[in-house]
Amino acid sequence: MTDDGRRYLTYEEFGRRFFEVAVTEARIGTAFAAVAGEQFQVGPMVVGPAGVAKVRADVEIAEPEILRTVGDMITFTVKLPLRIALLVDLKVDRIRYDVEGLVTLPLTVRCAEPLQLRIEVQPPKPRDVIVDVSSYNMRGSIIRNLAQVDDEIRRVIARFVADEVDKPEIKQARLIEVDVELGKAFEAI
Repeated sequence: MTDDGRRYLTYEEFGRRFFEVAVTEARIGTAFAAVAGEQFQVGPMVVGPAGVAKVRADVEIAEPEILRTVGDMITFTVKLPLRIALLVDLKVDRIRYDVEGLVTLPLTVRCAEPLQLRIEVQPPKPRDVIVDVSSYNMRGSIIRNLAQVDDEIRRVIARFVADEVDKPEIKQARLIEVDVELGKAFEAI
């Protein structure tokens, strides 16, 4: 026991508790704050049989939802909600769609030498992107399916988010150099 009645921890116990306190939903949220609010445009891109349609989408990434799971490893699931305004141009007619989407990113926190916490992100694949397209009429639904709009939107969004999480500032936010930070704390004493 310590002088003030606290139990001493083993190095293993300390390391585990340190991890659980150091890597929280709020801290992961900080790393992804730069992505929230991002807006980008997809297209216009030619889609469908014989390139019959051009598709353009205005995409906005909303505030992420972050879920932490503590087990043998500390993992997170980051859910990035999307709002998409979709326009399909058929040359003779323009059809608008409202789209809600979701990109799911699995994260794992790991240790590395010399004394680092690394937040590893699995880049999203098109299958990790969910889109819910609201068609206002039957014709809109048929055109959307013929032009394979949903698949193309999933592919482009997955690529965009993968590029975003690979940006230098996001990579830096996913790396915590504990030895450097401890050095700074002791210099301040």
